[in-house]
Amino acid sequence: MTEALLSSNLLTRRFGGLTAVDGVSLELRRGEVHAVIGTNGAGKSTLINMLSGEIAPSGGSIEFAGRDVTDWSQPKRARAGIGRSYQRTTIFPEFTVLENCRLCAQAALPRAWALWEAAQRCAASLAVAHEALAAAGLADVAQRGAGTLSHGGKRQLEIAMCLATKPRVLLLDEPLAGMGAEETERMLALLASLKSEHAVLLVEHDMDAVFRIADRITVMVNGEVIASDAPAAIRSNHEVQTAYLGESH
Repeated sequence: MTEALLSSNLLTRRFGGLTAVDGVSLELRRGEVHAVIGTNGAGKSTLINMLSGEIAPSGGSIEFAGRDVTDWSQPKRARAGIGRSYQRTTIFPEFTVLENCRLCAQAALPRAWALWEAAQRCAASLAVAHEALAAAGLADVAQRGAGTLSHGGKRQLEIAMCLATKPRVLLLDEPLAGMGAEETERMLALLASLKSEHAVLLVEHDMDAVFRIADRITVMVNGEVIASDAPAAIRSNHEVQTAYLGESH
């Protein structure tokens, strides 16, 4: 088993009198898709927001590559190698698919001293963008307007944009939401291809997809972890069945 790239220890977040995440400890390892499941309001998105640095925890700690990053800002974590996607599409629809990726690559490879060079001609950023599009299966549509892609294509582009920042960890918040069967298959194939070089956290409501792709599943209820194990063990866990999956799953 590889060492954990990103881990949380007793991570907690309170909003006034509401505890949205309560003492969550988990580990993300390269070569694994670690799914986090739970009903709406279980604390999954709040957990991702803390791991990515978008909100500060009320308690607990976060480690990345052996360093305590609990107090690091979101931009600093992103530059260090923690990438994420969102529930809602966050592309630039008026730009081409390639330009969307190039902008993300440029953010990770700033060249403030190159005043004489147009940003869109930066060879380094373009090379990274093309590499990310190829990894996400979008090389053939690089010059298309991003807004013309299908819903599934836009979700693939979001992951390509994330890959353009050269992350070591991918935090993916419901990447399969709203997809049809064919688009879901493409996304699952993409996730399977990415895990060999990345640690992947997947928040998802599609249980069939989760049990197909995940190497480990953590189940949250009311902000707490009630189980964290291999998919087969989670499927047969009576507490999980009662709280979330349903007795007949």
